[in-house]
Amino acid sequence: MNTDQRFLGKTIVITGAGGNFGREGCRWFALRGARIAALDKVLSSLEETVSYVKDELRKNGTTTETTTQRNVIVGLECDVTDVKSVESAVSNAVKKFGSIDLLWNNAGYQGKIKPVLEYDPKDFAMVMNINVTGMFIVLQTVAKHMSELYKSDPKKRFSIVNTSSVAGLRGTPAMVAYSSSKAAVLAMTVSASKDLAPFGIRVNSVSPALIGPGYMWTRQNELHAASGSPYFASDPDVVASSKINSVPMKRLGSVEEVINSVAFLLSDDSSYTTATNLVVDGGLSGGLKA
Repeated sequence: MNTDQRFLGKTIVITGAGGNFGREGCRWFALRGARIAALDKVLSSLEETVSYVKDELRKNGTTTETTTQRNVIVGLECDVTDVKSVESAVSNAVKKFGSIDLLWNNAGYQGKIKPVLEYDPKDFAMVMNINVTGMFIVLQTVAKHMSELYKSDPKKRFSIVNTSSVAGLRGTPAMVAYSSSKAAVLAMTVSASKDLAPFGIRVNSVSPALIGPGYMWTRQNELHAASGSPYFASDPDVVASSKINSVPMKRLGSVEEVINSVAFLLSDDSSYTTATNLVVDGGLSGGLKA
């Protein structure tokens, strides 16, 4: 039984729940007693996440079959770029659990890894649509629900964490669309935090970098190596080694270390923190701020 009680009985919406961060986040919060509304566009990945979380709960002995099925996690197919799709998913989450307390606004798309002169404007637009417009749609829709709860009970408090990236601080070569989108997320976080503070809603962001090992870490190094950018070697192993050597802590970060940072910002441990970007990069960015 997990002794972390910060999220017991809380309902959290997690977007991008079919991906690596989202899936592990669903598991992490469920094991700590949260109710999970898992959102993703890819139904098969979403179903895998729901099944994975239920299996983990049973293995850890934290819930019975009945409560696993009914009260812990629900998977909701959702396209974050479509307002009606998001509204439907949020409405169904509220019907399932009664209310929403927390949001990890995590869905995103990396886009192509190509230098600026070769970058496809259509892909640039897709990255911005998912990572910026989609994130805003989810934030606004969930915040509307939270603000109505606050009006009926001004003692209630809520928290939102947007997933940004160190790429938005440093401007990673050959990732102009992704870097631009994540810089926009940082600005969105600060602006939204000011508009939503009167409704008891805190809004922060988390910016990871060099998280691994795993498929995404390996694949990104392969794509950087193949990009033709003068900033990356043509050998993926050399790219990986150079990246790790550029980190003051000389290692990769883990998915759980990112989730721990998200959990801090979502929990009452950060009750006087809003408009903040928490960088999780082993010192890579050197304290750069948006």
